[in-house]
Amino acid sequence: MAKIELNAEPRTVMGKKVRHLRKEGWVPAVIYGSGVVSRPLVVRAPEAENVVREAGTSQLITLHISDEKRPVQALVRDVQRDPIRRDLIHLDFHQVEMTTRVTVEVPIVLVGESPVVARRDGILLQGAETIEIECMAGDLIEAIEVDLSQLTEVDQQITVADLAVPSKIRILSDPEEMVVRVSPLEVSAEEEEVVEEGMAEPEVVTRRREREEE
Repeated sequence: MAKIELNAEPRTVMGKKVRHLRKEGWVPAVIYGSGVVSRPLVVRAPEAENVVREAGTSQLITLHISDEKRPVQALVRDVQRDPIRRDLIHLDFHQVEMTTRVTVEVPIVLVGESPVVARRDGILLQGAETIEIECMAGDLIEAIEVDLSQLTEVDQQITVADLAVPSKIRILSDPEEMVVRVSPLEVSAEEEEVVEEGMAEPEVVTRRREREEE
């Protein structure tokens, strides 16, 4: 797993005054954790965007805080964005020790191709996109890969219980939750009737409008 690093500075500005920090290219943040003192921080917006994109909320970040001798390991726990511009406006970091257990959601990555889908005998439906796991901070994984080539029949599926993870990882998500499934490509007669009924309504509206115009 590649090391993800981010530089941070102590923050002395609080409350509404942080608006000026954002205008200057800083993102207000806070770091907290079990048995540690919470500290307000600021991080550079471009660097923070890159780190959030790469690490998400499941990968460890080595945080270099300028007035602290040693870097700390942290997870992104909350990301706040401007509802219109989508710029970062605040970050929460959770400081962890490598020997402590953490709970995170890791993404599911689909690899390979189902022979059924390749032949166009079926379509692939994805259910869960992330899985909640628990492990030591030092044992965190980036993602869980699912090999689609094992789906060789229509209606075959892979559930959370079928996922292969290292022995040190404990999956907390519902084992019966569907991850991916191959669904029949044919549209059922009932679905065709629904489509036809849905298409008939605009024609009625159009005819009504024509009569009103006459």
